[in-house]
Amino acid sequence: MKSFRLSLAAAASALTLLASAGATGASAADLEVVASIKPVHSLVAGVMEGVGEPQLILQGAGSPHIYSMRPSQARMLAAADVVFWVGPNLEVFLAKPLETLAGEAKLVSLSESEGITLLDMREGGAFEAHSHGDEDGHGDHEEGHDHEEGEKDHAETDHAHDDHAHDDEAHEGHDHHDHGPDAHIWLDPENAKSIVNAIAEALSEADAENASTYAANAARLNERIETLETEIAAEIEPVRDRPFIVFHDAYQYFEKRFGLAAAGSITVSPEVIPGAQRVDEIRTKVSELDAACVFAEPQFEPRLVEVATEGTDARSGVLDPLGAEIADGQDLYFELMRGMAASFRGCLTK
Repeated sequence: MKSFRLSLAAAASALTLLASAGATGASAADLEVVASIKPVHSLVAGVMEGVGEPQLILQGAGSPHIYSMRPSQARMLAAADVVFWVGPNLEVFLAKPLETLAGEAKLVSLSESEGITLLDMREGGAFEAHSHGDEDGHGDHEEGHDHEEGEKDHAETDHAHDDHAHDDEAHEGHDHHDHGPDAHIWLDPENAKSIVNAIAEALSEADAENASTYAANAARLNERIETLETEIAAEIEPVRDRPFIVFHDAYQYFEKRFGLAAAGSITVSPEVIPGAQRVDEIRTKVSELDAACVFAEPQFEPRLVEVATEGTDARSGVLDPLGAEIADGQDLYFELMRGMAASFRGCLTK
């Protein structure tokens, strides 16, 4: 009888523990957290410091627009409790796998986070006459932000037809440029702070036991981001008004926050190699605008930029919006942003 009573007590204790676990969500030891791209992974890692380590899907210099998942990454999604991604306008490769593989996971689309500022995609490769030219930062030096007038000016430019023709080619098989906002939201530090808050909230819901740790980590992380923003603003200040061309139009959040003067992009889609006519057009524009620099990205062929700047006074530089060549971890976001600031400052300095 004594043994029977002990068994009942053990069973009651086990049921109590199970009920407690159910009330607070998964325990930290069991929580499987997955992040889509390196900047997101970095911020998630910062919020999870001292609790656990998130897993990363897209590693190295892969493009979130055309990446192909490995079986091991599919298993990662299938086992996930929480998945953080920017959203379908960026990680095109993840949209269907999330539907089929991560059915039980909490999916957090960070582009929908409270406090996020979203910018519309810019049209065409030459956007200095487009309304977003003001939004890139020149708006700090000019009065007015007339969206309709900017679009009218853009439509009347000599290159309008060629730009849209190029866009049609670039859009083929690449729908994140067809509609919706620009998805490179992490390049604005103010957006990064909103992302951190959204991460902390989602993790606290999934793992209530460690909610206070997530909140404290998020507060410290946002303080670091505020300091980072101040540092970058000071570094960028001397080159704010110098026009430049980018290889892939991914930087307007950074441009707008820090007042940089982007003039256009070599190609709208990073997956489409620009034709000879497009390169000639950019070379002409580099000369007309007296662009100080043309920026490539680590995964793209540098010869294209060399051709585009041939015969001009423009220098060439490299921007890395994903941290392709930076070690994964919670410091990656800060290294990525400081690296971009240094690239702008170095290439645009007279």
